[in-house]
Amino acid sequence: MDYSQWLSYAPYAWTQEEKEKQYLPYFQELTENHRRHCRPYGQALDVFGYGSQFSALEQIPMVPIRLFKYLKLQSIPDEEIFKIITSSGTTGQARSRIVLDAATAQNQQLTLYAIVKDFLGAGRVPMLIVDSPSVFTDRAAFNARGAAILGFSIFAKKKYYALMDDLTLNKEALQAFASRTGPVLIFGFTFMIWKYLCQAIAEAGLSFDFSNAVVIHGGGWKKMEAQAVSAEAYKRRLYDQFRISRVHNYYGMAEQTGCVYMECEAGHLHASIFSDVIVRDPEDFSPCPIGKSGILQVLSPMAVSYPGHSLLTEDMGAILGVDDCPCGRKGKYFRIDGRIPQAEIRGCSDTHE
Repeated sequence: MDYSQWLSYAPYAWTQEEKEKQYLPYFQELTENHRRHCRPYGQALDVFGYGSQFSALEQIPMVPIRLFKYLKLQSIPDEEIFKIITSSGTTGQARSRIVLDAATAQNQQLTLYAIVKDFLGAGRVPMLIVDSPSVFTDRAAFNARGAAILGFSIFAKKKYYALMDDLTLNKEALQAFASRTGPVLIFGFTFMIWKYLCQAIAEAGLSFDFSNAVVIHGGGWKKMEAQAVSAEAYKRRLYDQFRISRVHNYYGMAEQTGCVYMECEAGHLHASIFSDVIVRDPEDFSPCPIGKSGILQVLSPMAVSYPGHSLLTEDMGAILGVDDCPCGRKGKYFRIDGRIPQAEIRGCSDTHE
């Protein structure tokens, strides 16, 4: 199946069995394409003795996500490079560089739209971005953080920035956004919503009713955990302070931009038809059974311009179920348990100073 055909299906329509039937031949072909066109990737497959035929998705070679920080991994010639996305990271850390051609970049945008509209609907709505406009002019800030804001902006009829360039509250924008009737969207990174929306507005003595809003947030929980703020407490604060009842976290990464794993109404992260997740035992990298925590491997058929279709992340998690989430969405659903020990801090929330 050509990737463009994937986009004609509802994002959670396939059962896991149906998905794997589509994925296996596609991933075999994609792996061979990267073997031929990305020399370091091909050399690695040869060294480890990987052939060209696989009988299960679990056999698809996986690239440790950290390699993108140190190797130039691309499967297209330089003249076809459309843009390069860099990952988040604290000062001094190496950053992943993800090479995109025009087709892959477009598919990322179309994929993100297909997934998120399942939660928001297809229409555009007023959007409050819990950040400042300088995220697009500050070269240090415009990485995965800026790319995510741009990506989700596809749902914006009109954009409001909650913060000024010095990260103080943009009270005028907040008041204008609060006056909008009908559905609205609030987007930001987990820690920034907490610090610059919840806490800053309370400290300023301001009060807003955002009960008509859907909140989408992502980018890491490490700073929230350091403040002993759980996901439940986070949602409760948004409801108590702003009367927001619809809050969706998402899991994603620069190395597979567009393939976000959205949190459903039951509180579970979901793999769509555009991605899959396998949990690996840290001891021997064998697949873990449902409920057992291990290292997350993520798969995306969209990664054509670079060999990022099968990645071993530095995150721990567990599969919670398959095809039977109470929300009705098919496929695997899972939880994130945090970073593996000694892994670098890299989430968009967690790297914000």
